Amino acid sequence: MTDEFKKELEQLKKQHAEQKDEKAGSEEEMDIAEEFAEIIKKDEAVAKEAEEKQKATEEEEKLEEIAAEKKPEIKQHIFALRTTANREDQVMDFVTSNAKKRKLDVHSVIRPHGMRGYIFVEASARGDAEQAAFNVPYARGILPKEIDYSEIEHMLEQVKKEVNIRKNDIAEIISGPFKREKCKVTRIDKAKEEVVVELLEAAVPIPITVKMDAIKVIRRDTDDEASEEAPQLQIPSNVDTKEKQAPDEDMDF
Repeated sequence: MTDEFKKELEQLKKQHAEQKDEKAGSEEEMDIAEEFAEIIKKDEAVAKEAEEKQKATEEEEKLEEIAAEKKPEIKQHIFALRTTANREDQVMDFVTSNAKKRKLDVHSVIRPHGMRGYIFVEASARGDAEQAAFNVPYARGILPKEIDYSEIEHMLEQVKKEVNIRKNDIAEIISGPFKREKCKVTRIDKAKEEVVVELLEAAVPIPITVKMDAIKVIRRDTDDEASEEAPQLQIPSNVDTKEKQAPDEDMDF
């Protein structure tokens, strides 16, 4: 093998190595470019998704604002319903039942404590109140004039006051499932504002816990209270308890 041939062969090998290095470099550059393109593509997708979410949120807020502006203000009306005296609770039950069955727009039925002969019906319109009271026993009709809330506000305000309930009081339950039942107070928990009572007409006395404002005292054994609070006086045996007789005017001295 001649020297010239060896030189040509080495030169070919060198060129081949250079071409191989160039090809590898170009392939590496292509890989880097592809990775960079994928990163850019992902960033663009994330940015587009965030932009779409922002647009959707803005559209929802606009729709809510439009709905709030278009929503009409619902004014409530209060009507006075005349009833037979001492039948207010029964009328309330009938009116509430009618409103539920007929799906009337009646929001509340109110009986202020201590008021006799009237209850109040809160409804969206007079027609709803009249239909709720239609054919109700002991109901005598809706008054023509509408009642302003300020007229009955003082009757509905909750004022915390000391409840005069004592042990062994006979009471009537005025709310809850045992409404109108007579009971006897057996224990009082002032911290929780609760009382434990026993139903008088129950075959077996079962203690029931109710709120203090759920009962109304109707009788109190004052004789027992007087005997407990006023102790009897002890009279010494050497004291004569007979009354002295007045001297006879005709008696001679």
